[in-house]
Amino acid sequence: MRLLDETDLAAARAVIARDPVSNVFVASRLEVCGLNPARLGAQVWGWSTGGRLQSLCYVGANIVPVEAGQDAAQAFADRARRQGRRCSSMVGPAAAIAQMWDALLPAWGPARDVRSPQPLLSIDQEPAVAGDPAVRRVRPDEIDLVLPACVAMFTEEVGVSPLGNDGGALYRARVAELIGQGRSFARIEGGRVVFKAEIGSATASACQVQGVWVDPQLRGRGHGTIGTAAVVQAALTDIAPVVSLYVNSYNTAARASYARVGFTHVGDFASVLF
Repeated sequence: MRLLDETDLAAARAVIARDPVSNVFVASRLEVCGLNPARLGAQVWGWSTGGRLQSLCYVGANIVPVEAGQDAAQAFADRARRQGRRCSSMVGPAAAIAQMWDALLPAWGPARDVRSPQPLLSIDQEPAVAGDPAVRRVRPDEIDLVLPACVAMFTEEVGVSPLGNDGGALYRARVAELIGQGRSFARIEGGRVVFKAEIGSATASACQVQGVWVDPQLRGRGHGTIGTAAVVQAALTDIAPVVSLYVNSYNTAARASYARVGFTHVGDFASVLF
């Protein structure tokens, strides 16, 4: 195992291409930043056998294993343990995350939360329900309307606020970036965000929906279903031929909503939150 650099980019992309849906996060990061740690804001470790790159591990704010079998997952965990915990979460295919966390738990101590399994869902055709015509791309001048909904969603989902010691500047910049890229969607009525979601990661092969949220006072009325359908329609038209997301297994309401949209179960993720 070794730290990858720019000379490994083609081989790393070949590993990622084995499963463009599961690997969309790392694929999107490498597409923009390559393997230079300074640009990427993370390291990428590689596991090779017979001189051929087989598996990757993205190590930044998140640890994300890619195509990691048992030997690779163990090697990645061993290196992460020696380095010490610098991440806020681990996320990826459930089997690899479970093996890595079993190895890391004695050194890193208990996690704040372990979520497994998290069904990975995808859709590559028109939604089974009509999308909400009022859902549209968020305009840059609407960031102050949408940002509180993004903070509320993140806090509700993750259990901590995304507003860090910088007063939320970094998180605001990320929300603004997605808006600027045309990957932030919302239904806004009279200055109130009814529904919102983003395409968090995207490549030419796949994209991933994140941050699906409905105003708590308006839940149970179908906004999440038709809102998500609208986002899927836009993404399939303008962004990528496959749209994915992953959801907590215990969130039965969300899972039922995504099933109505037409998502199918294609794998299982897991997350370890610190």
